[in-house]
Amino acid sequence: MTNRRQWALVIGASAAVGVFLVTMPTFRHFFDLGVYRGAVQSWLLHDGDLYQYRYQGTEYGFTYPPFAAIVFAPLAWTSWPVAVAAGLVVNAAMIGLLMRWYVLPVLRSRGWTAWCLVPLTFLAFLVFEPSRDTFSYGQINLVLLVLVCADLRNLENGRGPGPWTGWGIGLAAAIKLTPAVFIGYLIIRRQYRAAATAIGTAAGATLITLLVAPGESRTFWTRALWDTQRVGRTEYVSNQSLHGVIARLQAPETFWPAAVAVVLAYWWWTARNADHRTGFALTGIVACLISPITWVHHLVWLLPALFLLLERSLDRPRRMIALGGATVLLCSSLVWLWWDKPYGWLSFPGSNAYVWVTLGLMIALVRVAAGRDRASLVETA
Repeated sequence: MTNRRQWALVIGASAAVGVFLVTMPTFRHFFDLGVYRGAVQSWLLHDGDLYQYRYQGTEYGFTYPPFAAIVFAPLAWTSWPVAVAAGLVVNAAMIGLLMRWYVLPVLRSRGWTAWCLVPLTFLAFLVFEPSRDTFSYGQINLVLLVLVCADLRNLENGRGPGPWTGWGIGLAAAIKLTPAVFIGYLIIRRQYRAAATAIGTAAGATLITLLVAPGESRTFWTRALWDTQRVGRTEYVSNQSLHGVIARLQAPETFWPAAVAVVLAYWWWTARNADHRTGFALTGIVACLISPITWVHHLVWLLPALFLLLERSLDRPRRMIALGGATVLLCSSLVWLWWDKPYGWLSFPGSNAYVWVTLGLMIALVRVAAGRDRASLVETA
């Protein structure tokens, strides 16, 4: 593609994304950043209870482990504009790292220039609803994803995993519990040293917090962690986990552990022999499916799967069409059409659309990995 056409593509895509962002009513006003900042201000500056705090009269308060509050502590002394700017800069930097690690090398090998790829890829992140919501909520999901992916890069090192492999997963799990599923991946892949590093990092951060904030630690681990009502309504359409599907169907609660068991068995069977890129991508998908609450912005954990499928589908037109369709659906905000009435069989396909995409990505990853393994065996023979 000539430089003139690449310039035209960047300008046209920028205009289209600008129109999309203006017309889609999905700006979240940095709500979660306000919760983080308000909670640590109440706790550190006004001697308030970290887990009793409620943001601006709403039902929402701080739901992460107390170590996360220590990480967010600088927000207590920052003004609101500075906090918003810092959140935007940090999330943009995380996108920059993900692009450099996973997207740019693949597309540059196809002849695209960096000055064209960088803005186009960044625009794609802005349209992708989970990352778009991460920006506008002021969420921390992209930071946690980068920490986990840093360990993936260590595992893929040709010299083998180093002594620090696992620290990113452990730190992410100490901040928010969801990434702890990656410790399970390390165990089933017999990466015991990395798993021990991850467990040690998470345990060390938790123990330090216990010494610094014993009351908050006791409250979280004995009460707040088990109070699922503090997080939000399970049936709310933003909850795109298996638990959310069952809640919206008003099915018996016992269906949820049964569904989780099936997904975990499938993950164990497929991830134990996969390459690490596929294994990490599958684990990110499983984390979204089995969590009691997977808000739409949590679906940034699907990005490793999307990156990997992009890399392995560029020369397969049918795969690219299917991948493009799944990505467009994840950009569409379709599930919000049922935000007020998510119940019943009629809303079953639409209000759970992102769950179906997540399951489809899991199956596609396994099929693509199996096909790649068969091709490798043929080449070896």
